[in-house]
Amino acid sequence: MKRILLSLTLLIASVAHADAVDALRDFGRDVKSGKANFTQTVTSPDGKRKKVSSGSFEFQRPNQFRFAYAKPFEQVIVADGQKVWIYDADLNQASSRKLADALGATPAALLAGANLERDFTLKAQPSDGGLDWVLAVPKQADAKQAESTIQSLKLGFKGKELAAMEIVDAFGQRSRLDFSAVQTNVPVAAERFQFKLPAGADLIEQ
Repeated sequence: MKRILLSLTLLIASVAHADAVDALRDFGRDVKSGKANFTQTVTSPDGKRKKVSSGSFEFQRPNQFRFAYAKPFEQVIVADGQKVWIYDADLNQASSRKLADALGATPAALLAGANLERDFTLKAQPSDGGLDWVLAVPKQADAKQAESTIQSLKLGFKGKELAAMEIVDAFGQRSRLDFSAVQTNVPVAAERFQFKLPAGADLIEQ
């Protein structure tokens, strides 16, 4: 009887994991635009220090997105399909670099990129915290560059809905984004992905 129960448990777990991989594949294939609110928690490698920020996220495939941090500090990250712009309101300073140099096999590429299966290998992970998790492993030539800064990248799904993303960098620092008010395949105004340098701001181009 114990062996039967163990077999059933393993079967149920494998089905849940497969569903999570399918959910991410469906997201990459079927979701062309979207918006959500997020809370980001950054935890130090020793687990003792945490920083929490919040804001909103919008994207339009391919390769257009906008991360707008509202608290505790204002910062905007915009990709217009050609360049990525980062603006720090406190410093009144912006920087830009070519999209191909900045994006690579990164979390933003996974969410807003044109071809999920081409850029990442998907591996099911154990369910945790009420979410089904998928590990996304970069597989293109530029993956070596991404691996130098990203140790692991996981996405959590609740059913078919994207609920969280977790990134561990090369130093062991963990960043988790929890999404809420997720809307998919909704119209997003084109100007949301256009960056205009604020008056008097410094610009650093890379």
